[in-house]
Amino acid sequence: MRVLVDATAIPTDRGGVGRYVDELLRALADRDVELVVVCQVRDVDLMEAALPGARVVAAPRAIERRAVRLAWEQTGLPLLARKLRVDVVHSPHYTSPLLSPGARVVTLHDATFFSDRDVHSAVKTSFFRGATWLAVRHADALVVPSRATRDEVVRHAGGRAEQFFVAHHGVDPEVFHPVAASEQERVARTLGLEGRPYVAFLGTLEPRKNVPALIEAWVEVASGLVDPPALVLAGGPGWDDGVQPAIDAVPQGLQVVRPGYLPLADLAGFLGGAEVVAYPSLGEGFGLPVLEAMACGAAVLTSRRLSLPEVGGDAVEYTETDAGSIAAALAQLLANKDRRHELAGAAVERAARFTWAAAADAHLTAYEAAIQRAGGHPGGQGGGQQPRSV
Repeated sequence: MRVLVDATAIPTDRGGVGRYVDELLRALADRDVELVVVCQVRDVDLMEAALPGARVVAAPRAIERRAVRLAWEQTGLPLLARKLRVDVVHSPHYTSPLLSPGARVVTLHDATFFSDRDVHSAVKTSFFRGATWLAVRHADALVVPSRATRDEVVRHAGGRAEQFFVAHHGVDPEVFHPVAASEQERVARTLGLEGRPYVAFLGTLEPRKNVPALIEAWVEVASGLVDPPALVLAGGPGWDDGVQPAIDAVPQGLQVVRPGYLPLADLAGFLGGAEVVAYPSLGEGFGLPVLEAMACGAAVLTSRRLSLPEVGGDAVEYTETDAGSIAAALAQLLANKDRRHELAGAAVERAARFTWAAAADAHLTAYEAAIQRAGGHPGGQGGGQQPRSV
C-alpha cells in the first residue's frame, strides 16, 4: 500500500495537530506501508531524519501562505499523487483535495465548530464547518480521535457509521513519563519557582480552554492558603481576550507565570512536578494535554465535556466548567495529598493503554477501507485509478 500523507498544514509549533502528524508518521513508518510525506520546505530535514524509510517531497515554498496552500491542495497535490501513483491520499487536518487519483482519507479532530461555536471566531467556525461538511460527503474514510468526536460529527454534519474510524491519540513514553524529583526541580527553577508549589495548565490560550474561569477559581482557592501555589499557564498565547483581564485582577501576593511554549524536554518535569494539572476545557476532540499529564504521573483535574472522560476514565478528577465548581474541586485536591498520589498512580497505568502504534493500526484499517470503497486494492500503487470528480 502506497500512502501519501499531506503534512503541509503542520504549524511551526509542534503542539496539537503537529504532534499528531509527527507521531503518526513515525508509527506508520514501522508498518508494512510505502510512505510518501509531502511537507513544507522548512520541515524537509526534520521529516527525512525522523522517517529514513519514507519518501519526503517538498511542496512549493509559496504554500507558506495559507491561501496558497489551500489552492495548491486542490491543484498541485492531486497532480503529485497521480505522478507518484499512490493508493491513498491522507489529509490529516480537515481539508482535502476534491479531485484525487487515490482513495481519500480525512482526519476530523473535533466537532466543537458545530457544538460550541461561541468559543471560535466566526471565520474559523465557518471554514471548519464547511470543511467538515465536505469531508463527510466526499471522503472515502474519516479518521476521528474519539468516539465523542465521531458522535458529534454525525449529529451535526451527518455521515454513516462505516465511514468513521476511531484512532485514539497515543503518548510517547520516551518523552512523557514520571521523572525524578531532581528533574522536576530543574524545570521549576527555569520557571522561577524553585521550592514553590504550582498548579499547571498546558495548552493554547483559546476560549474553549476556559482559562479565565481557571484563573478565577485558583485565586479563590489560593487566597485562603498560607503557602499558595503559583499558577503556570504554559503554551501559546492564543486569542482569548478574557485571559489578560483575569490575570490583571489577581491580587498581590499570588503569582501567575506565563512561560509561553516550553521545550519538549521540559514537559515531563513541568507536568509531573505540579501539585495539580488543571484543564477545565469546554470541549475537546481528544485532549492530548490531559493524556500527556497522566503519563507523567500528574494529578489531573478536567471537565466531563465531550472526549475528556474517554481519555481520563477513572484516573482523573472531574469538575463542571464554572469557576465555583473548579475552585471547589481544586481546593479538595490541593488539600488531599493521598488523593493526588492515588490519581497519579492510576493515571500512569491508564495512559500506558494509549499508544501511537495502536493509532497507526487504526489508520491502516481506515486506509484499507477507503481503498475498497474507492474501487482500488492495496499494493496497486494507484491501480490505474482515474481521478474521481466530486
